[in-house]
Amino acid sequence: MPGSRRNDNFIDRTPTVVADVSSRAIPIARRGREASTYHRDGMSAQPVGEYAEASRNHYEAARPETDPYDRSYIPYNIGPVHASSGEHARALDHYFQALRRNPSLPQALNNTAVTCHYRGERAIRQGDLETSEARFDRAADYWKQAVLLAPNNYIEAQNRLKVTGRFVDQ
Repeated sequence: MPGSRRNDNFIDRTPTVVADVSSRAIPIARRGREASTYHRDGMSAQPVGEYAEASRNHYEAARPETDPYDRSYIPYNIGPVHASSGEHARALDHYFQALRRNPSLPQALNNTAVTCHYRGERAIRQGDLETSEARFDRAADYWKQAVLLAPNNYIEAQNRLKVTGRFVDQ
């Protein structure tokens, strides 16, 4: 079973310590605890740029995790690893996997939109305006879904949709 090797200072370690204590205090099956530890280690490797380790830990979390709701977060968490590495198509594949498992995951919808938007901007830089518009429209569709599910979480997306004329009040 993995062990967290990150977060050397107290402030950074606090969430890890709280998670460890609560996972011991709350009756969780050993498999769930193992999945949680892998998940935590993956999440802690990501922000420091250790993408290979983050990805490995997220994939390892899938083995013991049996809860369908929690399993939907595994591909969602792998998506940003690929996006950070410039593998946007692979990131999208993982966001779509997460959405197939849990269609009401606004974070996955938002990340899908962000990735589509980024690819639209890249198409503009390459001089392909038709592709860029299609990708911006696709991003808008995903942002609209995310906003419907979590209206207070995606204010920047709502503003972008309004500015671009893609926002339709529901």
